[in-house]
Amino acid sequence: MSKSKSIYKVRFVNQGNVYEVFARKVYASDLMGFVTIEELIFGERSAIVVDPSEEKLKNEFAAVKRSLIPMHAVIRIDEVEKEGPARISELGTNVTAFPANYLPAGTEPTKKGS
Repeated sequence: MSKSKSIYKVRFVNQGNVYEVFARKVYASDLMGFVTIEELIFGERSAIVVDPSEEKLKNEFAAVKRSLIPMHAVIRIDEVEKEGPARISELGTNVTAFPANYLPAGTEPTKKGS
């Protein structure tokens, strides 16, 4: 498979849902901690069958040239032979968020009312 014909299936978590999209370009971003996806691929519109999940993704990414996904949100990236339907599904119990501490070392969270 030549590099110009490569298609990648990218699964990532966004706002409590799992997004599955197809793209021609996927690479580590210059912005540390992010993966860049470009040239998103969506199926051809059919007058007979319309997938509401794919339509929602088409609308969400309609004007997007490049999308940067936080590395910790990426579940999996696969190189595939051909694209499939893009979809949004609920975050299941088999996906666990990467543990992260967003507080600087030695800082304790403040308690309300103290």
